[in-house]
Amino acid sequence: MLRVGVLVSGGGTNLQAIIDAVNTGMITNTSIEIVISNNPNAYALTRAKKNNIDNLCISPKTFEKREDFNKALIKKLDEYQLDLIVLAGCMVVLPAELIDKYENRIINIHPALIPSFCGTGYYGLHVHEEVLKRGVKLTGATVHFVDAGTDTGPIIMQKAVEVKWGDTPEILQRRVMEEAEWKIMPEAINLIANGKVQVIDGKVKIQE
Repeated sequence: MLRVGVLVSGGGTNLQAIIDAVNTGMITNTSIEIVISNNPNAYALTRAKKNNIDNLCISPKTFEKREDFNKALIKKLDEYQLDLIVLAGCMVVLPAELIDKYENRIINIHPALIPSFCGTGYYGLHVHEEVLKRGVKLTGATVHFVDAGTDTGPIIMQKAVEVKWGDTPEILQRRVMEEAEWKIMPEAINLIANGKVQVIDGKVKIQE
């Protein structure tokens, strides 16, 4: 059984997609053990409560030093003996110690086709604004392992989404979530839970 922890900052739509996929059996051999948010008002925490999942807020703002926050976050994650940490709209920069400790056991969803429109400054609605500004015809989403860089870890899955004439950043954001993010994040977790994902020489091999 894959023991999963989810880190969130906002509404938790990707978290909900994961919860729904576990509940319907689309994700197998998986248990969501804990949901942690840096934002005490994140609706994602309510989603966790409604599904009887342990949840709490650990915010950097409540600690005098960032190192103290880092230690508290790692300590709490360690308590749950997690096999996988999922970043589902998590806006906090993870401590290097956590990334090292959970190498190839932290995954993130990015709302574009990496390596396009990614890296420092490319998050949330900003991504879709830049996509529209550039005039590309296809965008999408990417699930990748987290490493020390920004959106530079091994890519697990990608799904393309059409950019339509007249799209606003908000409309495009919603389409990317519905057509890509909410599909490939659960799929990636299910693949990992069933031992289908290998990282070889910095690239992901998915077994049939």
